[in-house]
Amino acid sequence: MIRPLLLLICVAATAVAQQKPGDIKVRVNYVNACSPSDSDLKQISDVLDRIPLDPHFAADFEVARGRTTDQGTSSDWVRMRRDFAGTAVLTNVQYSISRDVRGVVETSVFRWRDPKEVLQVAIEDSVTAGTPVSVVSTDTPVTRVRVERFGKSSLTMARCPQADQHQLDPAFATASKLMARYRSLLAVRKIVPGELEKLASTVQQQ
Repeated sequence: MIRPLLLLICVAATAVAQQKPGDIKVRVNYVNACSPSDSDLKQISDVLDRIPLDPHFAADFEVARGRTTDQGTSSDWVRMRRDFAGTAVLTNVQYSISRDVRGVVETSVFRWRDPKEVLQVAIEDSVTAGTPVSVVSTDTPVTRVRVERFGKSSLTMARCPQADQHQLDPAFATASKLMARYRSLLAVRKIVPGELEKLASTVQQQ
């Protein structure tokens, strides 16, 4: 059993040795989130338009809270999920808000039922000052949208202060409208402050 194994290893090593450095091709996809192409922007807009403003939810839901520590930095977060009923385009929406030393990030992730077209869409806003309660008390504008596709590169657009982004305004307006609508549908303003109070109480007891 040893000799065939050694022979296999030798053959594999010889094959690798015969490859020339120039034979290895590396493909890098560069995504310009500040200035997506017209085609990418249209696809992002089309996907956002397919997210319903008046969905029909199933009875299933989830609410969670916690603290995560990574390399000495802790993050407090609240997360909730609602499932869509029947044969809706989407399977569920997951909302989360987190706070760490860098600020507050609010994200809504919409998962598609048919992943062959779109896997999921993430709509995000972030602020460097304030608290989660103050963020959810207002309709903070969206600053980033990411569309993940099956077998293709992701489509992304992000707010960049130094860039001329007038062409992105309609898409960001749609994304911000969706974020505001789902804050209301998921009762974010009611649930998040209560969950943060429970989290703070748990931390104090440790």
